[in-house]
Amino acid sequence: MFDVLIKNGRVVDGTGNPWFKADIGIKGEEIIRIGKINIIEAVQTIDATALVVSPGFFDLHTHDDFVFPVKNHSEILSCKIRQGITTCVAGNCGYSPFPLLRETADFLKTYCIFLTPDGVTWEWSNFDEYTRFLERQGLVANTAHLIGHGAVRVGVMGYDPGKPNSEQMERMKSLVREAMRQGTFGMSSGLIYPPGMWASTEEFIELSKVIAEYGGFYASHIRGHSETHLDAIREIIKVGEEARLPVHIHHQGVFGKKHLWKIPVTISMVEEARESKGLDVTHDQFPYSGANTTILAIFPPWALEGGVPKLMERLQAPEQRNEMLRYMETHVPGWLPEWPFNPIKDLGYDNILIIWCQAEKNKPLEGKTLEELGKIKGKHPFDAACDLAMDERGAAMCVYFGYSGSREEDWRADGMRILAKHHLMAFESDAILVGKGKPHPAAYGVMPRVLGRYVRETNLLTLEDAIRKITSLPARILGLRDRGVIREDAYADITIFNPNTVVDKSTYENPEQFPEGIEYVLINGKVVVDKGLHRKEVLAGKVLRRISYEFQQLR
Repeated sequence: MFDVLIKNGRVVDGTGNPWFKADIGIKGEEIIRIGKINIIEAVQTIDATALVVSPGFFDLHTHDDFVFPVKNHSEILSCKIRQGITTCVAGNCGYSPFPLLRETADFLKTYCIFLTPDGVTWEWSNFDEYTRFLERQGLVANTAHLIGHGAVRVGVMGYDPGKPNSEQMERMKSLVREAMRQGTFGMSSGLIYPPGMWASTEEFIELSKVIAEYGGFYASHIRGHSETHLDAIREIIKVGEEARLPVHIHHQGVFGKKHLWKIPVTISMVEEARESKGLDVTHDQFPYSGANTTILAIFPPWALEGGVPKLMERLQAPEQRNEMLRYMETHVPGWLPEWPFNPIKDLGYDNILIIWCQAEKNKPLEGKTLEELGKIKGKHPFDAACDLAMDERGAAMCVYFGYSGSREEDWRADGMRILAKHHLMAFESDAILVGKGKPHPAAYGVMPRVLGRYVRETNLLTLEDAIRKITSLPARILGLRDRGVIREDAYADITIFNPNTVVDKSTYENPEQFPEGIEYVLINGKVVVDKGLHRKEVLAGKVLRRISYEFQQLR
């Protein structure tokens, strides 16, 4: 007898191969039979007539590692499950909730404040303790983790912008080595944010050599998406060459129309690195022209030295605030030690949208641009933004428009479409969820957007290739062999959807709209979405660990 029997579906197995008709029999956590199944005994039978049966979707870039520890995470992450996501990859852009060192714990907590929902208790010090905490509590989805370079550097050096001395470098290597031994998949960095923006290429090479020892990979929000974009691509390729490990580029794309010509150039650079240098390089994108991050991204790096508390002090000094404004409106992004990203100069105040404020008195400002904020407050937009940052202690969230296209073009933009078609390009959300306020629309709709807009409406991608980009490709990047595909003996992470209706409904103005067309979702053999309804009480997820870690445990 099967625990779950899926009948009459059109199977797209995740590999890119053409779809085929088949039944799927599931026992426990695994797929045990694929083909014509005449046995009718099953605990639950799903009739998938006219539906597509695919591997469960991967969200390759999340910050959900700060959400999983809270008791109501099943409620917060319901938007991920209901769009067919079964595995969330976390620890990105240099942020991770570990290592949590006693002497610098406050630095890490303030560093990650804008990612942290109410209810995080910080009851761990390293990745192993963190995963044990999650496993005791239960998980609504599978989760795979990277260790954040920013968390490591803040733990060892605080907000010191200087070069690590030999003792500090060895301490950072030790923390990275510990996380890799405990099962993380690699290391991430965020090089437009402090402290990542202060670190040299050589620092990443040295730390990545440790990652390479354990078969992991290095992923980066690279050092700039405008003036410095080409050099930023060269930098991550150099890290891969020197450290001899796979590298992955997060949020491939550019900010500002004048840089759109760089998109095909960077795609060629990725292909050249693979073909001529034998380097494993991949990349991802979110199919939205608005990027989600904190209001802190508008401040120059020197303003953030010492962390958020020091920024708050500087914002209270009129002469320092004026210096920040002069810098923001005149500084052209440049290479280290320069600032690699200047959103005010690249995008303008009218392309930065406030989507969430923590303080109740600031809630009416949600949905306003910084340009509008200035008019409301009767101040220069930068002054008004400084006041808001102080009120929110840096926790206000914004969307920065202009990523590979205009706000009006959004997913239709030529830059976005060029990236989406590339065979090495995976899709991700990068949506920050804290359980309150308005999230980025990708939190509710990124995967149905790919299937509805890029497959059905525009034929930009075939169904098979789109599914490959959100299943087996991210699984391959992580090094997972038994997820992201439908085959016998693979884990039964499965999403079943209607190809004629699947589409995102979430918008920047009204993001909390669930998609259409996602009918069933299974995680490790358990049905968690049944006829479109999320069974939030079913915590079927697992903490996934790197394959070499699993072999290590068997020895």
